[in-house]
Amino acid sequence: MQTVNVLCIKWGRKYGPEYVNKLHSMVSRHLRRPFRFVCLTDDGEGIDPSVEVEPIPAVGFDEFDQRKPWTFGHGWLKLTSFTDPLYDLRGQTLFLDLDIVIVGSLDELFDQPGEFIVIKEWDKKDGTGNTSCYLYTIGAHTDALEHLKNGYPQSIADVRNEQEYITGFLNRQGKVSYWPEAWCRSFKRHCMRPGILGWFSPPTIPPGAKIIVFHGKPNPPDVIAGVSGKWYRRVLPAPWVAEHWR
Repeated sequence: MQTVNVLCIKWGRKYGPEYVNKLHSMVSRHLRRPFRFVCLTDDGEGIDPSVEVEPIPAVGFDEFDQRKPWTFGHGWLKLTSFTDPLYDLRGQTLFLDLDIVIVGSLDELFDQPGEFIVIKEWDKKDGTGNTSCYLYTIGAHTDALEHLKNGYPQSIADVRNEQEYITGFLNRQGKVSYWPEAWCRSFKRHCMRPGILGWFSPPTIPPGAKIIVFHGKPNPPDVIAGVSGKWYRRVLPAPWVAEHWR
């Protein structure tokens, strides 16, 4: 069976090396086919030696390569995953955000047909994807970087973040498809009980879920401790998060 790639990226101080190490551990438990696990980062300290660590690559666009302040926000540096060459990586690549919990098999993700497969954003009706989890082929979408570079700043004038940019660009080419709805779920939207019910019922794993996305607050360690991160929201401790996020 051909080796596949699992890629993540870490920059700044929002997430520590433990997020990378736990993500690698979760992938190792939930992916049976041979894989390389690679972390692009500006700081590899504390990352387990079993993880392949590479610098966040230059893309030939000064705004990124000189790390202008705007590139650090809203996921923009994830676009560096579309560089070619990307070190010695080739072929099918699953990109995973650090703030996820894997609760089911990942093997089926690599069997999905499509040029760019992504989560369909839960609160958008325009086809925007959530790039917490996407599958692509190394080198297939370098034109997205060229468009960003050659048209900047107009190329990002109508988008708020990286995921609106990349899924909008590839959607115009007819290259975007989406994971089955049950596979990738939002912790806040699909695991927590709504409203006052969340004060009395702990979060649960939705049926058929493979990946739980922790966008915003809380993050996995917060849920383990029963901390919501918001004054208006209560989160009861969820033992299954501790069971899987390790």
